[in-house]
Amino acid sequence: QVQLVESGGGLVQPGGSLRLSCAASGFNFSTYYMTWFRQTPGGAREFVAGINWSSSNTVYADSVQGRFTISRDNAKNTVFMQMSTLKPTDTAVYYCNVFLGGFNYWGQGTQVTVSS
Repeated sequence: QVQLVESGGGLVQPGGSLRLSCAASGFNFSTYYMTWFRQTPGGAREFVAGINWSSSNTVYADSVQGRFTISRDNAKNTVFMQMSTLKPTDTAVYYCNVFLGGFNYWGQGTQVTVSS
């Protein structure tokens, strides 16, 4: 079965950096588009970044453009997100996502808190 497991979240001061990882299994990872979303309490889940199978195309939300970098390692079935110059408004639970066979699959999420 499809499984996505996020890690790397935590508490960081404004201006700091974090690197999130998402380990995937149960599908042919190297052929699928992967995305990161985030959600604040009481808020909608919003798109953050996406990457195609070959890493030749990446897309970012305007709010993170220039600060976040999505990447992947197909040999390790893992997608990453390097987050820099973090702001308090980046505080959220971050989710890894794949759309596969007509369904959206999500991990359990990893909490990122940006606070002094």
